[in-house]
Amino acid sequence: MFEFTVQARSGRARTAQFATPRGTVQTPMFMPVGTQGTVKGISPQELTEIGSQMILGNTYHLMLRPGEALVEAHGGLPGFTAYPGPFLTDSGGFQVMSLGHMRKITEEGVVFKSHLDGSLVNLTPERSVQVQEALGADVIMAFDECPPFPAEREYIRASLERTIRWLERCLTIKRKSEQALFAIVQGGIHEDLRQRSLDLTLPFGTPGFAIGGLAVGESKEEMFPAVAFTAERLPENKPRYLMGVGHPEDLVAGIALGVDMFDCVYPTRTGRFGYALTDVGRLNMNSSAPRRQLEPIDPECDCYACRHYTRAYLAHLLRAEEMLAPRMLSLHNLRYLHRLVERAREAISRGQFTEWATEWGDTYFKGQTPEWFRKALHPETARPD
Repeated sequence: MFEFTVQARSGRARTAQFATPRGTVQTPMFMPVGTQGTVKGISPQELTEIGSQMILGNTYHLMLRPGEALVEAHGGLPGFTAYPGPFLTDSGGFQVMSLGHMRKITEEGVVFKSHLDGSLVNLTPERSVQVQEALGADVIMAFDECPPFPAEREYIRASLERTIRWLERCLTIKRKSEQALFAIVQGGIHEDLRQRSLDLTLPFGTPGFAIGGLAVGESKEEMFPAVAFTAERLPENKPRYLMGVGHPEDLVAGIALGVDMFDCVYPTRTGRFGYALTDVGRLNMNSSAPRRQLEPIDPECDCYACRHYTRAYLAHLLRAEEMLAPRMLSLHNLRYLHRLVERAREAISRGQFTEWATEWGDTYFKGQTPEWFRKALHPETARPD
């Protein structure tokens, strides 16, 4: 289980197969987020039809509601949700940052004030792993502290070293061999702290490694050098997971730097707000132009929405506040990201990823490709050393 086999390379970008107990997935891949046991508005059948390979669940939210015992009684998340493919569960570490006003961090773990009823919840590395084992995900994450941005260097250093001690405790308590536990590399945007985290994390030899602590408020000009630095130093024979990243341009840039796995709520959240993702940028379906347009969102897209509905119809549904509109826009956005990584895999297999990504970027950015994106496509020339 959990064998990772690289099949093709183009620059630092690579395609691979990652074997899990519930099926082998192709990387690079985008993973839809089902925080509370569902990808908002999208059925498991639709997820399968649009090419989703692995779905995320969240430890913090699911342990509060409905509780991991009920999920375990269904045979884990696949039985609970009726999605038969692989799952990955976040450890709750992101909530350490996002619920900063409602938690207290100690060496033992984190005490949260529940966002549901205000009760105190104690989440430790041991508790996080036990919940994830009950949830039955194929890939589980080590409990970590995700520092906010900005944060003082010394805070980030102390945080990453605590994360290592928590990783040791996660591995000590872990019992199920059919679950792969990924360690998480922290360090913010500081290369020396990233190196410190790498030096401490890599000796554990976990089946995969995540790049954490990014996409938390820093600019892309700050984020992608940190991604480049970290990904280049992660093992070649194990998957690399960039946590919480899912804008189209970020996927292309991350793939160029050797990242294999991505996740984000962006496509469904954007769909609920009335926006559609396309190769020429984000289409605002709330604006006046789509109300008169008889073409689909994207003529190249094969999703249900693009095969059956016009922009004018979907814009009408949005104005009428009909629930089908955000559902179909979310469905399209997920399929767009799946198609994007499919095209990236094809370009890597041809040995032409940089050429494809450059052309995609010229179209997406309308001829105004930012420097951070260009550097990501050419990481060998981005640094003078």
